[in-house]
Parts: sequence; structure tokens; C-alpha cells
Amino acid sequence: QIPIDGVIMVSSPQDLVKMIVAKSINMANMLNVKVIGLVENMSYVKCPCCGDRIELFGRSHIGEIAEEFNLKVLASLPIDPKIREHVDNGDIYNFPCYELEELVKTAGAVTVGRVIQNLDQVHAGTYVGKGKLDEIKELIWETQATGVICDDELSPAQIGNLSEALQIKVMDRTLLILDIFAARANTNEGKIQVELAQLKYQSSRLIGLRSSMSRLGGGIGTRGPGETKLEMDRRIIHERIGQLKSELASVVTHRELTRTQRSRTGIPVVAIVGYTNAGKSTLLNTLTNAGILAEDKLFATLDPTTRNLELESGQQVLLTDTVGFINKLPHHLVEAFKSTLEEAVYADIILHVVDASNPSMDSQMHVVYDTLDKLGVGDKPIITAFNKIDVAGDVILRDFKADKTVRISARHGNGLTELKDAIEDILRESKIYIEKLYSYNEAGKISIIRKYGQLLSEEYVAEGIEVKAYVPVEIYDKVQ
Repeated sequence: QIPIDGVIMVSSPQDLVKMIVAKSINMANMLNVKVIGLVENMSYVKCPCCGDRIELFGRSHIGEIAEEFNLKVLASLPIDPKIREHVDNGDIYNFPCYELEELVKTAGAVTVGRVIQNLDQVHAGTYVGKGKLDEIKELIWETQATGVICDDELSPAQIGNLSEALQIKVMDRTLLILDIFAARANTNEGKIQVELAQLKYQSSRLIGLRSSMSRLGGGIGTRGPGETKLEMDRRIIHERIGQLKSELASVVTHRELTRTQRSRTGIPVVAIVGYTNAGKSTLLNTLTNAGILAEDKLFATLDPTTRNLELESGQQVLLTDTVGFINKLPHHLVEAFKSTLEEAVYADIILHVVDASNPSMDSQMHVVYDTLDKLGVGDKPIITAFNKIDVAGDVILRDFKADKTVRISARHGNGLTELKDAIEDILRESKIYIEKLYSYNEAGKISIIRKYGQLLSEEYVAEGIEVKAYVPVEIYDKVQ
């Protein structure tokens, strides 16, 4: 049901290609879709079993197959330089570690080794199998590593078993992200939210020290093991969680009050959302001179920032930068940062910033939309801004879920005029068109139109001021 102009097919090993092409063309014909060409993407891969290189057929073979099916041979798809290094080494199975390495780098650590195991399901006791566990032990000894980080959230038993087997500190993806958030939180609200998420994570992972840490009471009726250290720790954490929830509730009340005051002004709110490190903060800085931190790191900025932006017509909008999304975002963080993420819920427009240079662009977009759906933001108008087009290369950029799409470079300012026009177009759809003659005594109403609406023209005549404009429903009665 989605209109498609054409299909690009990525080449696979030669003995399968003809069958794949034939079946794909038949399926495309059934959908009234035209297959326009074949693309050679990688020259070889590394066999996961024996480690040998498997050569894929070259451009000459692609040409033969393309000629047979009357297709074009298209240029190779662009690949991120960091990932290209793995491809050149025939090591494409290290791709899943790419984002985890970036998280480790953001946390201030250095990656010295990677281990990947292809399993149908995670090992319930030790996360990986016994053979892979021995391989990790050898790698720890060779690299002198001081810690191991797993790319999933581990159960308390898995962390304990891995730590005992490897005799080294073991962390999971959730703990790593929580640590990054703790380092990035600057405001009181952000610190409360992070500590709350950390305590909820820790509360289910407390490990007791048996009866040696029990506290005995005094007097009749108090004999026995008493309160164990585990129970005491758990009680302290639950008390602290209750205290933080109370503090967060007052902060949330203040945030809701701020939102209410914003809505009374009638100024539209545009929430900037997107995958972490997509360029949201850089875009806000370029558009509004916000002066917030913008670095090439995951979660460089954590606390939301709101700034005023004046569009080409003179209308003002509020741009709000929200926390970045990421795959496998810990549910403790989603719950703790709910009030911050709800900036998107109460916005008039969602501005979805996408890193067009990232080879995982499509999966990152899926993560963002999945998170927005969980927050209940599915009915908002969406503008997708494909960022970093100056380094993205010649790629096909589409978002069928967006109302409008634009190509921009937040760093160099390319496409920002088109972005502002897209915002105005969507805002205009929810406005009322008026043509009215105001007396000179009512000139103040024109200032209201200029601030909250879109003033198309004003002409001074003997009887007064003739105005053509689009005004929001909220101020329509005020300008009559």
C-alpha cells in the first residue's frame, strides 16, 4: 500500500543470485513495482565456521546477470568508514559490537577485544556457552582487560556466574548506559531520574552474604538470624526510591506547570527527537544559538533544552531538544525519564532527526518510532530531517511515516530554510485563514497575528489596515 518508485537489490553469492533476482522480479511485478538495478556492496565475507574468506562474484558477473534480466548495474552502496575497516578485513560479524564500542568509548573506557557467539537463545546460566567462556578467559589474559561488558541486560545469576568464572568485573548494557546517564545529568531533575533508575536496577541485583552478615536483636523473642545485610540493603534502597519518587513528583508538577503556561501563550512547540548522536543538539544550536553541548558522542546531552525560533514569516515556535533514543533502552530509564520524554507527547510537531550517514539508519528510525508509539505520540505530525547529508553520499532517503521530509546538514546549515518552510506548512494546516480590515486603533491585534500566526500581507488604506493571514484557532477570537 506504500508507493515505491523502484527497488535496489544487493548482490549475494553467484549461485543464488539468479534465483533471487527471478523470484524478486516476479514478486515486484505482482505489486506493480519496477526493479531498476543490482548493487554490488561487498567483495567478500569471513566464514563464521572456518574463518576463511568467501569471495563474492565481481562486477563482471553482476553485469552478466543484469544484462540477462535487462537491469542496470548501480554504484556500490556507501558504507561507514569505521565499518568499512571490518569489511576490508573480512570481519563483518563484528558489526553488532559497533554501537556497544561507541557506548564504551562514551563512558571513558577503551575496547581491547570483542567476542561474538551466534546462539538461538542466550545461555540461562552464563549468557554464553562453555567453549566461548574459555575463549573469553584467554582473551582477558592476552589483553590484560579489567572488565567485560555484555550487549544485553543480564540477570543477577548470569552476572554472578560470569564474574565467578572469569574472575573479573562483569557489566551489562543497561549498567553501561546508566553510568553514561549519571555522568551526563546536570540538572536536579536529571540527577533524580538517573539515581532512581540506578536504584531500581540495583534493587533486583542485591546479593546477600549468608547468615554471617545477620544482625541479632537483644531480649526475649529476638533470637534467630535477625535482619540480614541483604534485607537491610534492600530496605534502605526502597526507602531511597520512595524519597526520590516524592522529589521527582514535585519536579514533574513544575514541568507540567511550565507546559500549561506555554500552551496559554499559543506559541507552537516542536519537539526534536531522534536516535542518540543524530545531531539534535547541533541542529538546535544552529537554529537558535542555544549554546548547548554538542559532541560526536552517544548521549552527549541529556537534559532537555527549549529555545525560541523565529520562522521566515515572523512566527515564533519553541524548539525542545529531548534525550536521544537508543536500541535496547533500559526500561528503568524509560520509566524514570517519562516526564522528560513526554515533551514529545505535548508538542504540536515532532521533528525527527536522522543520521543519514549511518549504515544502520533504517533500524535506528525503527527504534525511534517504536519508542514514540510506546509514549503515545503516534498521532502527531512528523517532519523527518535527514541530517549529515554532506557526508552521507548518494543514498536513497525516505520515511513513509513522516508528513514531510527534508535533507539538512545541521553543522553547515544546508537545508535549514527548507526545514523552516516545512514547519510553517504543517502549522498552516491547523490555522484559520482570515482577510480583515482593522482600524488603526486595532493595530495591536496585528502584532498578535505576527507573533502567533503567519501574516501574509498588510496594506495601509484610508479606512485602516487590510490584513491577510493564517491564525491559530486559539487566538482567532482575540483578533476578531
